[in-house]
Amino acid sequence: MSNVAEVARPARKVTTLAQLTPSQIDAIRKIPAEKDAVVVPFGATRPNAIFTGQERFDLEQEKIFRRYPVPVTVSALLEPGSIVANESYGFPMLVSRTRDGTIRAFVNACQHKGSKLLEDCAVHKQGRVTCPYHAWTYGIDGKLIGVSRSEAFQDFDKSQRGLAELEAREWGGIVYVQLNRDIPADWSNLSQQVAEDFTAIGIPSAHVYGRKSFDLKANWKVVLEPFLEGYHVQRLHAASIGDKFQDAPNIVDMFGPNIRQVSGRIGYVPEMLDEDPATNVHKLVTHAYTAFPNCVVVTSQYYTSVMLLMPRGPDRTTVEYFMLTPEAASTPKAEEVFARSYELILSVFGGEDFRAAEISQQGLNAGVPEETVYCGLETNIVRYYEAIEALL
Repeated sequence: MSNVAEVARPARKVTTLAQLTPSQIDAIRKIPAEKDAVVVPFGATRPNAIFTGQERFDLEQEKIFRRYPVPVTVSALLEPGSIVANESYGFPMLVSRTRDGTIRAFVNACQHKGSKLLEDCAVHKQGRVTCPYHAWTYGIDGKLIGVSRSEAFQDFDKSQRGLAELEAREWGGIVYVQLNRDIPADWSNLSQQVAEDFTAIGIPSAHVYGRKSFDLKANWKVVLEPFLEGYHVQRLHAASIGDKFQDAPNIVDMFGPNIRQVSGRIGYVPEMLDEDPATNVHKLVTHAYTAFPNCVVVTSQYYTSVMLLMPRGPDRTTVEYFMLTPEAASTPKAEEVFARSYELILSVFGGEDFRAAEISQQGLNAGVPEETVYCGLETNIVRYYEAIEALL
């Protein structure tokens, strides 16, 4: 969602229609002109308690967020030989990429007294980490490689004191980690089609232009809802980006508990797709994905937004936001476009979408409405809830 197309047109990698997956192309070719779009009346409700109740939050934690692997960062954040700490789920973890390119994840706890090894969220380009408490040192592959005054320990075997490992996997440029070490990871809800789509739009090979964490006073589903519907766009975003998007239903596909939405930008007509094969397809259409269970991806003309909505309580969510560009800015004009895009999207998501979530949560916490109601421009919300509810 960017309205900075007029700032400059620096040379850069772009995604053309032909570079997308056949499934993406098929969906895009179904998008009608806005004048031909039809809104079908729809009615569904959900009870207030799914957004406010401790019981529902605990059930989601047990059946989803501690049962299945969850997204923790983007692949592009970690170069070979680097490590980062993450505690956004309320669980201390380390994610590293070893020098051979392998993604690893561990509990961020020293095997001596449990102290955190890294206490910030910066990416560290280094091959080892040292505990600040007693200076035990580990390789970023998890092996214990150094113990201060090791002669003071009786019958001590360093090979048995490596970091506690968590199952991790890269999926379409997103790093997923199994937080529960007591059960094997079940990857069955991650769609191969969505992973191929993410690869086609360049997420695995992207450059992380910016990242920011938001601590929101809202349930994770309240934060998620605007990214599953277009009803709000011309209203909530009237002063920012609302005039860039159609007020019409999206073309929707579901792949298990994963949703792909595609929509035409304002003025779109299908004939535009074939006018110039070299055109950046993101100038014409927007992709919006909700990948299981809490990963949001939205394409824009010059960048892609990735948001990970991490539940921390019935009315608290940590959002990790990443702005990905096809490559690092190579010219001053490119830097100007990226910088203004980053400023814009933080103001739109942070100042509008996230603000709407927080002020909605205040009403929900007061018990109003007793049931939320959804219309024909919000059907994707209900589809996603049905998929999630089937797992509870």
